Amino acid sequence: MLLQRFLEENTDAEHPATMEQILQWLDTNAAVSDRRTVYEDLAWLRDQGLDIRSVRMGRGMGYYIGSRAFALSELKLLVDAVQSSKFITESKSISLIGRIEKLGSVHQARQLRHQVWVRGRIKTMNESVFANVDRISAAIESNKQITFRYFTWNVKRERVFRRDGARYEASPWALLLDNENYYLLAREGGTMKHFRVDKMLDIRVAEKPREGRDAFGALNMAAYTDSHFGMFSGEIDRVKLCFLNSLAGVAIDQFGPDAMLIPYDGDHFTVTIRTAVNVQFFAWLSGLGDGVRILEPQSAIDAMREHLDSVRRLYGE
Repeated sequence: MLLQRFLEENTDAEHPATMEQILQWLDTNAAVSDRRTVYEDLAWLRDQGLDIRSVRMGRGMGYYIGSRAFALSELKLLVDAVQSSKFITESKSISLIGRIEKLGSVHQARQLRHQVWVRGRIKTMNESVFANVDRISAAIESNKQITFRYFTWNVKRERVFRRDGARYEASPWALLLDNENYYLLAREGGTMKHFRVDKMLDIRVAEKPREGRDAFGALNMAAYTDSHFGMFSGEIDRVKLCFLNSLAGVAIDQFGPDAMLIPYDGDHFTVTIRTAVNVQFFAWLSGLGDGVRILEPQSAIDAMREHLDSVRRLYGE
């Protein structure tokens, strides 16, 4: 076991260990051994499935771990995901990245550490996100409702509780990750709603069984998340959009490779989607400037006009 630990922590393809280094490390860790014993242990570890490889080093051989549970490139992806996730606090990010580093050798850990830029990034201030996820998952697994308090922030960076701090009662059905935030999809007040997990506090699993199974079963989860920009609520409608041809990549990135891009004229194409017509949707359209416009329905066009008028009024006539 000590030999396995040494190889996993200290060796990789670029850093094999000689027999002398192995024996010295074992001796330092109070494991009296000799070459014959190490050779036998290497053979036994190989038989158990550990990918121990050897390479010629001068007059002797070097030994290292070949394939691991995660390749270095995969560890880099995990580190990138953790440090860029807004729903993970700064302190939790640093802790998780430290554990990810231990999945590789100490040499690989140094490479991972060089790409870590957690401080200064936008992160949630709620340290209880992971505990919240655990409690929600436990409630889903046991088919129970949950109660919790829900808050937002004021300009003084103080928590302001919704409903004057009264507890919400909801039936949790799914956890969603959207726009770098965790959301709970739950039945509350007779309808399906979503809540930001990092804004939920004091979650408790109740004794009541969950409600809304039929409503949840009728949802297409992929379509649900695609149709709610930034998970903002709104009436779902069928909306036809007209894009400049140069924005084909933008449309495919947003609506997926299966989106139907239909030629409209020589310079434009159309896409028809089902989406929540809300402020977040209008903001996304506005970000594309005059490269996209709503063709139908008229109700969505009118709502977009009202949104633009309200923004214009902020800056005077």
